[in-house]
Amino acid sequence: MTTAGQVITCKAAIAWEPGKPLTIEDVEVAPPKAHEVRIKIVTAGVCHTDNEYLYETEQRMKFRPFPLILGHEGAGIVESVGPDVTKFSPGDKVIPLFLPQCEECERCRSPKTNQCRKNWANTQVGVLADGTSRISCKGQQVYQFLGVSSFSQYTVVPDTSLAKINPNAPLDKVFLLGCGVSTGYGAAVKTGKVEKDSVCAVFGLGAVGLAAVMGCKAAQAKTIIGVDVNPAKFEKALLLGATQCVNPNDHSPKSIQEVVVELSKGGVDYALECVGSPTIMTAALESTIDAWGVCVIAGWTETESMNVAVEKILMGRTLKGTYFGGWKSVEDVPKLVDAYINKTLKLDEFITHNLPLDQINQAFDSLKNGTSIRTAISLWPQAPPEAATS
Repeated sequence: MTTAGQVITCKAAIAWEPGKPLTIEDVEVAPPKAHEVRIKIVTAGVCHTDNEYLYETEQRMKFRPFPLILGHEGAGIVESVGPDVTKFSPGDKVIPLFLPQCEECERCRSPKTNQCRKNWANTQVGVLADGTSRISCKGQQVYQFLGVSSFSQYTVVPDTSLAKINPNAPLDKVFLLGCGVSTGYGAAVKTGKVEKDSVCAVFGLGAVGLAAVMGCKAAQAKTIIGVDVNPAKFEKALLLGATQCVNPNDHSPKSIQEVVVELSKGGVDYALECVGSPTIMTAALESTIDAWGVCVIAGWTETESMNVAVEKILMGRTLKGTYFGGWKSVEDVPKLVDAYINKTLKLDEFITHNLPLDQINQAFDSLKNGTSIRTAISLWPQAPPEAATS
């Protein structure tokens, strides 16, 4: 029986208030409105940004209200489409996007940026174009994190925030391209434009940082220094292309920037910050060589400021920020999926745990204690056949 045009009752992990574990609830997901698509989410990933909004929330409360369904990294199948949707049909494999691409605005037409602002103000506070969410629970509106909410078996997103992908794509792998891997890989190859035979340092070896390492290797960097306080991450970093790894705690009282400058004999050509810490952002900038060093900030924070010594910039360094790795989301994510299918991009190596939706709090725990890179959350008790490679 078709569900198009009907309210769907399904399971979702709801954050009722900040700092508390998620609870699994029955939610009602309304049909999509104009220029919206309802998706059956197959697999989702737990990202550091989800953790920040759940557990480091006092200042963030003013940005996004509760109750909230987190999750902005996922992959699924189109269940139904709303009026005026022309690019998607039921059955399409898709990746929802927290960064839109309307393909019509000045930013979308410019090759200089990927930062489309279609529906931006609304999705940032958890609602869609009409100012409401499509998800409710116990008679109460539940907000959609970044307009996505992939920790729900069904969700509704704008058609400008959705990438149609290869029908052969395994959804239980390519969900990673909804955020972490795309962001880190693009920070190196798209925003940083790492050059062949260059010397690089990647600060933070979570999913974003490991993807940045992979990007530096793809760009044929000569030296790739991985930096993290958790040495358990080093084996994976070396597998993905790092030439050496450094634990800042092993070099005290020297600062990590001093260590990297010494290792690189004067400073690295490219430094990529993948943590979201202003202190580490400063260290990354100061680890670059003067005259031409480039520092790319990929780590996310909304509540703190970075300390930049003007002299570091005046001496010829470039400081860049990147959002979603610089990719134009709707057009570039399918290309990244194809790169994975063609074995020119790694994804499997990033998935360290697989858990069902009702164990999602364990995924947050393993992320916080540093024992996971990415946990793949299966939204259904038994993965549907669509999750497998055709």
